[in-house]
Amino acid sequence: MNDIIHHFGTLYHPVSALVIYQANYDDNRDTYVEHFDMDKDGNPINAHPLSEREAKILAKSFNTEKEKSKAFLKPESILPTHILFINPTEKGSVIWYTKARKAKLFFTESLGIPNGIANVPAMLWVASKQHLTVFALNSDKRPTEKTALYHAPFFNVYENGNVCMGTVNVDIKKSASVEEFIRAWEHYFFNSKFSHLNNHNPTNGNCVNMWKELMDTEKLFPKEILKKTNKILKNILP
Repeated sequence: MNDIIHHFGTLYHPVSALVIYQANYDDNRDTYVEHFDMDKDGNPINAHPLSEREAKILAKSFNTEKEKSKAFLKPESILPTHILFINPTEKGSVIWYTKARKAKLFFTESLGIPNGIANVPAMLWVASKQHLTVFALNSDKRPTEKTALYHAPFFNVYENGNVCMGTVNVDIKKSASVEEFIRAWEHYFFNSKFSHLNNHNPTNGNCVNMWKELMDTEKLFPKEILKKTNKILKNILP
């Protein structure tokens, strides 16, 4: 026999059970709730009527889960100005932009590009809990519906802007605020190793040589190398 316990996820053990009894009257359905504890083998023991204290604990746990689901993508304070769109549902999404800045970048050895810090262009980010799409912008100005989108000049990005996260374990909390959500996705993107071009060159030039020349220098990102898509911001709004 093979030990496969290490393949299991979090194990949950039964600790209590509720049994609801109901009288079958035509004009009235009286209800009675019985609470059972569980022994170490998962067998119900110590049957007793559900007490008021136990009922309050149960109700509180339900309310906590409800509040957690409501907290997803809620701002921590005043909504940051770099956020352009929020869909604060359980399967919500956010669109935001970042100005040109310096970022720590990591590359696989096969690319021959040293890891380091370089200037990156202004970017537009579109993310849900599981998926990330990125574009480049040619200005630090706050985008409008008519703002032109450029291909993000990075590896691991498809022509439509979708990001291949590779082996990165994306884990967005169900109760994440919009600020936590944004920080998490930017961290996942810049802290994963760039490894390959996804069947298209995202720049007007040699992408590998461009990053080699930018790494660990004060050179600004060359906006003239950005390649325009056929999209404007309005095209990607839900």
